[in-house]
Amino acid sequence: MNRRMLAVAVALLAVAGLGVVLAAGVRSAARGSGTAAASPPTQARRDPAPPLRGTTLDGATFDLTSLRGTVVLVNVWASWCDPCRQEIPALAAAQREWSARGFQVVGIDMRDNAESARGMLAELGAGDLTSVADPNGTSAVAWGARGVPESFLVDRSGVVRWWAQGALDPGWLAQHVPELLGG
Repeated sequence: MNRRMLAVAVALLAVAGLGVVLAAGVRSAARGSGTAAASPPTQARRDPAPPLRGTTLDGATFDLTSLRGTVVLVNVWASWCDPCRQEIPALAAAQREWSARGFQVVGIDMRDNAESARGMLAELGAGDLTSVADPNGTSAVAWGARGVPESFLVDRSGVVRWWAQGALDPGWLAQHVPELLGG
């Protein structure tokens, strides 16, 4: 009888432990999906911005060097990425708020279908954001991106000043962009 009770106790402890692990994973996934208010891991940088040239989702030719003198947020994203979907409205709002002061958002639409990407931007009211199509992910890799979403904040002289891994929110943008705009 004691062995049987011991086996039941061990089984209950195992189920309880599994429940704790699953609950922790669900909380972690919620944080990663942008439902928590925590800012993404961010690293200060001082590297020259890598080249970014290509065709935009609208079919225009793009070269990042044409934006020298502008503060640029280069955002690696994709329409199949839920955290990207959650951050795009904040990026579009930031561009609208600070564009007159010399701020622009430029996306690298990584490993995506251009039609789906254009549709998502239109749906989210962000059709005015410029995005370079990166079907093979080579531009994103050249920037050092390891996944989506990731963002690189480039100062007016073309130097990457901040790198964020994860979805940006209005608080992150308000903390990092104005200092590069001059106030």
